[in-house]
Amino acid sequence: MVDMLSFISEVGFPIVVTLILLYRIEGKLDQVVQSIDRLPERISKG
Repeated sequence: MVDMLSFISEVGFPIVVTLILLYRIEGKLDQVVQSIDRLPERISKG
């Protein structure tokens, strides 16, 4: 936790928030890519 606070003080709050949001969005983008990859087989079954 101390490392995180020192990082915030060195880099700045907006940059830390951006990095956290980018990290969270990465997982959601992986789900979107998987859904797109499965789309052709779902269309052919439908």
